[in-house]
Amino acid sequence: MNNPHFEVLIVTGMSGAGRSTAARALEDAGWFVVDNLPPSLLQPTIDLLQPRPDVQRLAVVVDVRGGPLFSNLVSVTQALRDAHTNVGILFLEASEEVLVRRFESSRRPHPLQEDGTLLDALREERLMLQEFRAGADMVVDTSTKSVHDLRRVIDANYRGPGPESIRVSVLSFGFKYGIPVDADMVADVRFLPNPFWVPDLREQTGRDAEVSDYVLSREGALDVLDHYAAIVNLVAEGYVREGKRYVTIGIGCTGGKHRSVATTERLAQMLREDGHQVVVQHRDLGRE
Repeated sequence: MNNPHFEVLIVTGMSGAGRSTAARALEDAGWFVVDNLPPSLLQPTIDLLQPRPDVQRLAVVVDVRGGPLFSNLVSVTQALRDAHTNVGILFLEASEEVLVRRFESSRRPHPLQEDGTLLDALREERLMLQEFRAGADMVVDTSTKSVHDLRRVIDANYRGPGPESIRVSVLSFGFKYGIPVDADMVADVRFLPNPFWVPDLREQTGRDAEVSDYVLSREGALDVLDHYAAIVNLVAEGYVREGKRYVTIGIGCTGGKHRSVATTERLAQMLREDGHQVVVQHRDLGRE
């Protein structure tokens, strides 16, 4: 019989995207972590650990290192969910350029590389993982994240008892640096006047009270945030019902310094007041 309080988290994704960092962060957060487990051994591992009172959360790192043993990951995961096991999926990815740079820095071969090129191996891996990525509860793009950034994301989203509601990441960004690929919703606040053109505010950021007051007092600013908070509240129950417990909202302005930062901080406050667990990230703050 399944223990309804026992959590299973499958950690997978692109080689070089930070799976090892995520595994260490989860272990520090109190998870029982197993690395490079063949999918076929996932159910026996759960059966072994479920009766133990000291283990309530199991994180399993599964990836293409398993070779042919990796191929049944999708079917094994679906079987667990059909059996009402509480299973979540964390998928880590990064751009080809970043992954190539990381492999070159580590001087380690890609597990699929063999006699081909590194790019060929990465593209083959991405193709192998595309179906599993589509079913992930949380996708984290680590292209612009340091090891410490990734640990903060893991800690914010996976520390503590198993979630009964969605956890919301509110992420500010600058459109000139690209839209975050891991965002489930994207808000554009470039319709608001830009504090960059106010000399006294130019060097400050959206975390400063003067900039925040300036941005949030503009016509339409709070109305937009009210609508986004309402959308999160509207879809939250359905997300949990469908097994999606992690939502990322990207709020963008031109450079990710003023308007997006101020509105991100305010939306996070509103969502916390509505009872959601919220983590704030400012992707491009300080990038100028």
